[in-house]
This record gives sequence, structure tokens and C-alpha cells, in this order.
Amino acid sequence: MANKPVVLIAEELSPATMQALGPDFEVRHCDGANRDELLPALAAGVDAVLIRSATKMDAEAIAAAKGLKVIARAGVGLDNVDIPAATAAGVMVVNAPTSNIVSAAELAISLLLASARFISPAHAALRNGKWARSKYTGAELFEKTLGIVGFGRIGQLVAARMQAFGMNVIAYDPYLQPARAAQLGVQLVELDVLLKNADFITIHLPKTKETANLIGVDALKLVKPSVRIVNAARGGVLDEAALFDALNEGRVAGAGLDVYATEPCTDSPLFQLDNVVATPHLGASTDEAQERAGIAVAVSVRKALGGELVPDAVNVKGGMIHEEIRPSLPLVEKMAQIATSLAGELPVSIALHVRGDISGHDSSILATSALKGALLATGAEEVTYVNAPGLAADRGITSTVDTNPESPEYRSMISLHAALSNGKTVVVDGTLMGIRKVEKIIAVDGFDLDLPPTENLLFLRYTDKPGIVGAVGGILGAAGLNIAGMQVARANQGGEALMAITVDSSVSDEIVGKVQKETGAELVRSVTLVN
Repeated sequence: MANKPVVLIAEELSPATMQALGPDFEVRHCDGANRDELLPALAAGVDAVLIRSATKMDAEAIAAAKGLKVIARAGVGLDNVDIPAATAAGVMVVNAPTSNIVSAAELAISLLLASARFISPAHAALRNGKWARSKYTGAELFEKTLGIVGFGRIGQLVAARMQAFGMNVIAYDPYLQPARAAQLGVQLVELDVLLKNADFITIHLPKTKETANLIGVDALKLVKPSVRIVNAARGGVLDEAALFDALNEGRVAGAGLDVYATEPCTDSPLFQLDNVVATPHLGASTDEAQERAGIAVAVSVRKALGGELVPDAVNVKGGMIHEEIRPSLPLVEKMAQIATSLAGELPVSIALHVRGDISGHDSSILATSALKGALLATGAEEVTYVNAPGLAADRGITSTVDTNPESPEYRSMISLHAALSNGKTVVVDGTLMGIRKVEKIIAVDGFDLDLPPTENLLFLRYTDKPGIVGAVGGILGAAGLNIAGMQVARANQGGEALMAITVDSSVSDEIVGKVQKETGAELVRSVTLVN
């Protein structure tokens, strides 16, 4: 037990969280909300601490936890974690950014519907013995315009669900590609346009310096008097004082609130208004969301303590990896392994050119993926996303990523350019095909291919002439190596050609030598991809 990493559970988590964490850790428990209990527990020596919202991992707590490697928040918000202090101390911070998105979207829709139909005051009146049908005449959503402020993952879920109600959806998001919104049948507009045209407004933005009181006095002067506004994102994005005045003066018809500038909030003038429905920050309060959050951070802790990539790390370069980028990580690793193997040496630099739809997302982590693949191809062991940048720096290799939304032939593709010490460059292009995102190598040094990057590959560069295919097949067959697939690409008849072969087992150096001797090929390389 003493040799196992220590994980401190500072708040109640689901049984599924403990199952996901597994048996490889010494698990301790404490009441994280009690500082007199938390600080000694941290000081006793822990590798990771799992928290929810009640435990404050501030500078004092982080300083007390000598040897702490990971703070894992089973949820989305990180207001209770001092991220700069954690970063300075070398402590990784992870959360579960997608765990509650469905729950949050559903709550926002619930508040929107409740506001439109006066559900809360009508319910209260009925409980008080009043049958007040005429007082609570509401509004339909059908054929109305919904304005979504912040069109990220939650906003997009809300849009899809409200389109099923027959609503026209417009959105404001300065960071989203218009093409992505168009794919979802949503028009991106400026904030002023949204405020003037929306019948319902729902907010899905984080609170930052730029978004604080974004929907404030001036914004509320632009809206229709029939508008209903929902905030189930973060308190402080919607100016509560300005909202109260607008509701009182009849400039806003109703509001649904789940978050507040100061929490807990139990005494707000907004709570006295019949046209406000309010809940106590219930966005993530479903059994499903809590279980997903716990499982997600348990998996992150396992990866972090194992030295692996943690997609939801918020203070590590390449953290917060977008779901559209994640499938490209193993593809780029394999592309880098192929390029390095073809080069026969570790490149001095790798440039990744990300093209098409995925270029709209942060793809900087792919630079680390390329470094990891190149190092693995040279026989380096125990290379991870955590240590790959340092190992690469020691060996003098760098990597960069640039993006371009234009991709004439493929919806998305990545071109990897490996620069060598002799000034030459090896280029490997790859893409993910179809809904299942099947990995394909689509070109090597300009020779078009349709090659699955399987474990064992053989490449030949040679002058196009009859008999090469038969010669290679004969040598591999005599050696008992089964060919799974073979492709030949050439610049022109009698010109330079590239052969790519997938085989069922690795090709030895001896066989490589025989192929080169028999064919006279300029280059023969056996590639064994490491997963």
C-alpha cells in the first residue's frame, strides 16, 4: 500500500468514480470544506486530490500539499481552484468540461419554458388556493426567434433542441466559425442584432473581464419588451440590477435564472417578481452529470499519475482538447513515425499544416503528438505527452502548427513536413475518413495513396519499370510475410514511383536488404508503428 500513489477524496463522489479510479491507488478521505481537516490531510502527502465545489484549493492549500501532482475538480467550474498558484507549483489542474453540458442545456430550456408559461407563479398561486388562469397567459415558442449568446457546446445543444420546437435560432459568438453555425442551421449575428430581434434570449458564456455585465443597462435598452431572458451559465454575465429595473419597467417580459453574481444567493429583489423563475445553481445537479464528472476526473487522475496525456488539463499546454481534434492525435503520431522512419533519422523540426474544418479549433496539441511519434520512431521508450516536449528539446527537435480553413480535396486534412539535417524534407499527409473517422495516409512526398496506417508497413522509392511488384511479392512470400495490401503511385510512366505495402508482421532488415538489392530501389524502409 505504501508504494501506491495516494489519492485524497475531499468530497463525496459516486461509487462509479471509485470504480473508475481502480485499485492502483491508496485512497484517503477528508471533509474538504473543513480547513482544519483539509490542510493536515494534504500535508500528510498526497499525489492527487479530487474535489467538487466546496473544497477551496487556494494558494495555502496547494503550498501545504508537498508532492501534489493533480487537482481534479469533478465538475466544470474552477472558481475554487487557484490555477496560477497550482501552475507555479507544477500541479496539474483537471476538470470535467463536458460532464454537465446536457444537464445544463436541459435546465436552460426548462427555465425558458417556465418563464414563457409562468409556471412558477401559477404553481405558487394554486398552492395558495387561487385559480388564476387569466392572470398567467403566456407565450408560445413556435415560430419565435431564440437568441443564443455564446454558441459553444451547451449553446449548440440548446439550439438543436429548440429547433425541434419550431424556433428560428440566431447566435452571437465572436470565436465561432460561421460555417460551423451554418451546419447546425443557425445564423451568427452581432450581439446588437441578436438583442433587437430575439423573442427569447439564453446566455451560455463564461464570466471573464470581457463578458462581465455583457447583458447590462445598454444591452437591455435594445431588446423587445416581450423578450424573456435566461441565464444558466455564469452569474455576472447578466447584470442583475439592470435586469430588475427592466422587468419592473416593462422593458423585459420575464427571466429565468440559475446563476448569480454572488452565490449562494437567497435574498434578491428579483425573487419577488412574478415574471422571474429562479433556481439555486442546479445546472449540473443531476445524477447523470455528477456521475459523468466523477468518472471523467478519475480517468484523468489515472492518466496524469501515469504520465499520459490528460485532455481536460486546464493549465498544461495542449489542455482542453476539442472533441474534433482528439481523433487526430494518434493519426499525427503515426504520420510522424512514418516520416521519421522514411528519413532514417530524427528530424530537426516538424511543421504541421492543419487544413479544413478542424482548423477552426485549437490544434496546438498536435505539435506534441508529432514530437511523440518522431521520438518513438527512433526507439525512445516511455515517451508520453507529458515528457515528449522535454525529450524533444534535449534532442534539438521542434514542432509547429499552423491552420487554414481551405482544404480543396478533403473536409479536413493534416500535412506533416519533417525537415532533416541535410536540408531535405519528408512530407506525409493524412486525414480521418467518414463518420467513424478512419485513419488514412493520403500522400507521401506528393505521391497519392489511400493507406491505412497499420502496424507493419514497407515503403519503396524506385524508378518505375516492369517486374518490381512481382519481385517484391516474391521476396516477401518466400519469407512467409503475408501482404495485406499494396499500392503503387508514380509521377509518370518510367519516372519515380512509390510503393506502400501493408504486411501482417514486421519486415526484418535482412528482407529489406534483399528487396533493395533485387529491385534496385533508391529507398526501402520497413516501418513498425508503436501505439
